Amino acid sequence: MSIAINIDKAKSIGHDMRRTARAEEFKPYDDAISKQIPGQMAGAEVARQAIRDKYVAVQVAIDAASTPEQIKAALQASTTVSADE
Repeated sequence: MSIAINIDKAKSIGHDMRRTARAEEFKPYDDAISKQIPGQMAGAEVARQAIRDKYVAVQVAIDAASTPEQIKAALQASTTVSADE
């Protein structure tokens, strides 16, 4: 008897985890953007775009995954990248 993994459900969970991680990375820049603080908005938006770009790659990797291990690897790669930044 083997355990069957619903890969679509696993991908959905992976995307939820990706969105949560991305939101956490956005938090330091949200204040400058929401308050439209002069002198900080441009830098904040550049940083937010870099975060978006990183998580687009994670999204593509999750979508292309065919195993739970590949989903985990994509999510771990996102945390490795943010630790190196």
